[in-house]
Amino acid sequence: MFGMFGMLGISGLSFLLVAFFTPLLIWGLRSLKLTQPIRSELPPDHQAKQGTPLMAGLILLIGVVTSLQFHPAPLMIFLCVTFLLFSSVGFMDDLKKAAWQDPSGISGRTKLVFQFAFTGILLITLFRSFTLTSDISLFNGFQLHLPVYVYIAIMLLFVVGSANAINFTDGLDGLLINVAIPTYFFFFLISDKQEVQTFSLVMIGCLLGLFLYNIYPARAFMGDTGSLAIGGSLSILAVIEKVEILIPILFSVYLAEQFSVILQVWYYKRTKLRLFKMAPIHYHFSLKYGWSENKIVMVFGFISWASALICWFIWKYAL
Repeated sequence: MFGMFGMLGISGLSFLLVAFFTPLLIWGLRSLKLTQPIRSELPPDHQAKQGTPLMAGLILLIGVVTSLQFHPAPLMIFLCVTFLLFSSVGFMDDLKKAAWQDPSGISGRTKLVFQFAFTGILLITLFRSFTLTSDISLFNGFQLHLPVYVYIAIMLLFVVGSANAINFTDGLDGLLINVAIPTYFFFFLISDKQEVQTFSLVMIGCLLGLFLYNIYPARAFMGDTGSLAIGGSLSILAVIEKVEILIPILFSVYLAEQFSVILQVWYYKRTKLRLFKMAPIHYHFSLKYGWSENKIVMVFGFISWASALICWFIWKYAL
């Protein structure tokens, strides 16, 4: 067991390890020609990114190793397994994209089957081994009591949906990292579980280390290997910390990205017109308003920090 300075030290160590080893990983990915294929419909500035190494999210596994090395408690093992399971789905997708230069990767159905199966196992494990309850905390101490099977069904949809929403956010250089750091920081602030605090700080350290190479113009992309792992772990943290009611605010950027895709498809099927210039919505700001990648990343990151702050106030004074 260790205190705040110990957790900050582990986070700092994670940052240094990722910052040091990422160039080696980039060299290896480039040597193996595991690079990002670019969808033809993306604008010219994205076409220029053809050949950028993919799967740099593998470097985030340093966070898993570091977390387990310094805090091998059952809940930490559970969090790291969650990260690894979702990362493995992303890795399969990235490998097909990079090795076959196929922007579509594995089928959406295949990804969903794996995600639903893994999430079901994780939720059942939480109930059997970590005393998770099926209550949803509402405002002023009130709780919504649900049958276990109803709660699991709802959380199954929530975790898979949120993980994919977070995955949609990984579309511009540094965007997901900038948006995910405030979300991890929120869980660090509210948790009374040292494993959650340590894991969140370690992931922040890893993401800052990767950000050095993922900021525009990115030297490497984390790919689904990283983004799905981030999505799965953040979604499971929301379940563990019982802040389901705050998700519409806390995950506001991710949900905006996801719903922009849903609305785009729905609107096009009805009218044969596009509601947005392109979805997810970060592309819309680039194509319609001419925002640079750095501007979009900064604005979306600011919204994520604001969302985390609002949720912290609600959690502290209303839940």
